Amino acid sequence: MAREKTALITGVTGQDGSYLSELLLSKGYRVFGVQRRASLPNTARVDHLYENTENSRFSMLYGDLSDSSNLSRILATVRPDEIYNLGAQSHVGVSFDTPEYTANVNALGPLRLLEIIRHLDFPVRYYQASSSEMFGKVLETPQKETTPFNPQSPYAASKVFAFNVTKLYRTGYDLFASNGILFNHESPRRGLNFVTRKITLGLARVKLGLQPSLHLGNLDAKRDWGASQDYVEAIWRILQHNQPDDFVIATGENHTVRAFAEEAARHLGMDIEWKGSGVNETGVDRKSGKTVIEVDARYFRPNEVDTLLGDSSKARKLLGWKPKITFKKLAELMVAEDLTYAEREAELHSRIVYQPKAAGYGQNIPQRKTRRNKN
Repeated sequence: MAREKTALITGVTGQDGSYLSELLLSKGYRVFGVQRRASLPNTARVDHLYENTENSRFSMLYGDLSDSSNLSRILATVRPDEIYNLGAQSHVGVSFDTPEYTANVNALGPLRLLEIIRHLDFPVRYYQASSSEMFGKVLETPQKETTPFNPQSPYAASKVFAFNVTKLYRTGYDLFASNGILFNHESPRRGLNFVTRKITLGLARVKLGLQPSLHLGNLDAKRDWGASQDYVEAIWRILQHNQPDDFVIATGENHTVRAFAEEAARHLGMDIEWKGSGVNETGVDRKSGKTVIEVDARYFRPNEVDTLLGDSSKARKLLGWKPKITFKKLAELMVAEDLTYAEREAELHSRIVYQPKAAGYGQNIPQRKTRRNKN
């Protein structure tokens, strides 16, 4: 009988961490997830993995990529066969506001892990989550493993460091350390401040009257969008390969933000017509005549990355991987989930704003009067 493998996942509470946990558990792994301590719960994406409490193969540990002693203790305790480093400050826009923190977690975090790994007395396979943002102002199209990096944000620059240090420890210390250069990948579990979720949830809210319109930045930015559910399969296959290497993971087709908004709107019964130009451009629903999308200059980046398009032929050939969920299906899945999400918001809103129609109620709740101190 084969020995049960143990995996350690940093960033387990994120989109990819949750899907990867599900995949590994389905393959019989014992999974340990690392989460940062927070005052408010941030484990919604993995809470369902705790259901089987009597024989659970999923556990959570507190840790932080900025704390070497903590990471060392975790690795010595868990003794994982595989480490998936997905933890990061992962928002490009936020990295301009928090560049030092972004570099500390995204660049020095992997360095800390690799330095600990090289001193372990047991073998470990290490996966580093790299990003298509490293290509930045692209120097060739499509982008593949040999394409030079040209980062345009603190986030991208920090990921370039992590990519290179992973290669350095692979060649210098003979570690099984691999990079997965994943192009944009989305899902209903994507963070709310990422443009795809912003679009699907924002338009669902507009449809239900919860917000007047959706505000977006650069509508013409083009991205190679895939599905997180597909991409975590590639992540796992990278560490099952017979030797450590670097792989681009992408669909091989790209679409504009504008096109994603149109596709999402279509699944909500809207037909977008674009009017105006530049920061004055708006998206109007032909059916209702209502402006549902507005361009907002606040959401433009200091350095724009205009287009990203990946060539994953190496991964398809050596790993036997290919994406299954199409661009249109991805938008459909995300809209369906976010419409349900928005409907719950609308129901909650109605309960707060209106009293039940009983005992003379049914009107807006009156403002509570403040009791004055008579003293």
